[in-house]
Parts: sequence; C-alpha cells; structure tokens
Amino acid sequence: MSTHSDILVIGGGIAGISAAARLAADARVTVLEAEPVIGHHSSGRSAAIFIRNYGNATLRALNAASAPFLAAPEGVAETSLLSARGELLLATEDDMARFEAYLDGSDGLERLSPAQAVGLVPILRQEAIVAAAIEWDAQDIDVDRMLQGFARKLRGHGGRVVTGAAVQSVSRRDGLWSVETPAGSFTAPVLVNAAGGWADAVAKMAGARPLGLQPLRRSAALIPAPEGYDITSWPLFANAGDQWYAKPEAGKLMISPADEDPVDPHDVWADDMVVAEGLHRYEQAVTTPVTRVEHSWAGMRTFAPDRSPVVGFAPEADGFFWLAGQGGYGMQTAPALSQLTADLCLGRLSSLHQGVIEALSPARAALNFQQGQST
Repeated sequence: MSTHSDILVIGGGIAGISAAARLAADARVTVLEAEPVIGHHSSGRSAAIFIRNYGNATLRALNAASAPFLAAPEGVAETSLLSARGELLLATEDDMARFEAYLDGSDGLERLSPAQAVGLVPILRQEAIVAAAIEWDAQDIDVDRMLQGFARKLRGHGGRVVTGAAVQSVSRRDGLWSVETPAGSFTAPVLVNAAGGWADAVAKMAGARPLGLQPLRRSAALIPAPEGYDITSWPLFANAGDQWYAKPEAGKLMISPADEDPVDPHDVWADDMVVAEGLHRYEQAVTTPVTRVEHSWAGMRTFAPDRSPVVGFAPEADGFFWLAGQGGYGMQTAPALSQLTADLCLGRLSSLHQGVIEALSPARAALNFQQGQST
C-alpha cells in the first residue's frame, strides 16, 4: 500500500525541509530522508554565515532576497536568525586579481589598510597583507534554529518527514511518481529532487537527464583560541585566493583549508593531509602557531557546472522538479529558493526577477552546453 501525497520531496536537508514547509500550507507534502535525522549531511556541517557578496551575480540576488527573512523569520523563529560577525578578506600579491574581481559589483564592502585589518584581528601578519576589505554586514546564521523551525512549520501544516527512507527506485505511471524506500512506497504527481550530492543519481532513477552535478569535499578543523586573545568579536577572516578561512566558533577558531576536492556522494570525512596543508597556509598569515587540532570534519558542497543552483521543472520529465546544486550557499539562500520552489510548484508568480529564475532553470543554456547538447 502506497502513501499518497500531492508533492514528494526527496532530501531532508535545509533545501528540502524549507521547500516542504512553504508548500505544506497549500498541498499534502511528504519528505523522504535517507538518514535517521534531518540535516545530517551538508546542512549539519555548514560554516553558518550569511555573506551578501558571496557567489556569482545569481547567488548575490538570492542572498539579497533571503536577507529579510533571515532577519525576521516569521513562522519559523520568534527572533532574528542572524547575529553580528563580519567578513574580513585578505589578499597577498598573488591574490589581487581574485580580490578585485570579488569586490567588482559588490555591495557594502569597505577597503581597509593592512594596519586596519590587523586592528580587527591582531594575530594577522601585517607584512603578509597587500590589500584588505571588510563586509561589516556579514552575519552568523543560527542554522539549527532555522532547520528545526522550518520542520515545525512543515509539521504544523500537516506535512510529514519520513526518515530512514533511502530511495531505492523511482518510476512514473499514470501521472504519478512512485518512490520505493525501506520505509515504504510513496506516490505523488510532483517529485522535488532536493537530494544534495545524490541529486543526479535520483534523476537517473527517475529517467530525467542528469545535469553534471559534482559534490566537492570541504574540510574544517577546530583549534584552541590563540592564547591571550579574546576572539569573541573577531570577524570571519579569509584569504582572497581561497587558500583558507577562519571563524570564531564557541570560543575556539574553526579553520578551513577551503578545499574543493571532487568526491562521489557519501558521508564524507576530513583528509588529515588536506587539513594539515590548509593549517600550514593559515599559519603563514598569522603570528600564532597551531598547537593542536581538537576536532576535524568535512561536508559536501554540490555544484552545477556553472556554479549556480538548479531550481525548476525538468523539461523532459513531467512533474520532476530540481532543487539542487546549492554549493556552499545553501543556508543563506534557503529562504529565497524555498519560496521560489513553492511558487513554481503551485503555479504562482514569484517575486524574483525573471532573469534570476531563468538563470536557475534546469533548461538553461549553460547546463545544456555542459552536457554536450545544443540549445
């Protein structure tokens, strides 16, 4: 006996849960999550920061669209999901081209002198800094409160989350998608593919065209705060060439090598050598050595070939909806992408600019080109 819904969502990360919550007010929605809990993979391992200027032009538009909700998350949390942090970008001579490209078209970035940068983060080597800039409005995101708030909203509207429901097969017959899982069989006319690193695998099972989505490993390590310093108010500070970044985290420093190593989708772990190399690069920029690593971990950031998310109905598979390829931007774009998903699935007009919607479409020219198809 199958459980029938109006919309099935595959994936219980922030993308799937937030979209399902938006949909559940007007449709019967079931979320299928392979793991025992929601948010186990990328959503549970996020750097948890909102950076308005992070990403390409499409992503910056999504960041701007998400900001009002993160500040006033009506129906999800009683108070803002954001708290002050800031992002300090640091450039060596070799990083200047990328530094200037990042600042081009940015909103709210202020250039700083090397001395001003050291004033914000006193352990920085001033002689290693050629240029610096700060985004004062970059803010920490309370990731767990957002995820759990959307989950409550979903259930409050009668939606269901089924855990331990790894997808075994997907088929379509008589206008309905049928998904087989260890937790049972589920049917719906609309299937939302929010499976993160597994999104292309789900598409193949459904007979939809895979889009060349690539999971990339991103590692991180937690180290003690530098002795003698109060790091509470330090901004996130990062190398403009994506060699490393550091962020205060519960009285300690989280350091990431900013790695992007291609991996097959799985429950990823940190590579000790990658972490060690990243920590070495970080040490070249600061005056305090890394004495020990207290904990290390890794997560997957899944990108489309053009590094923009993929959101919309697949042109070749009726009722198959893509919500994938969020890369490292999933948390800060979830409010905008979940609203767009609900609007498109329910046939409503979106407040997003049409150019942004087209840039997210699975039918966009960049994805056709990457797959060797003519447009």
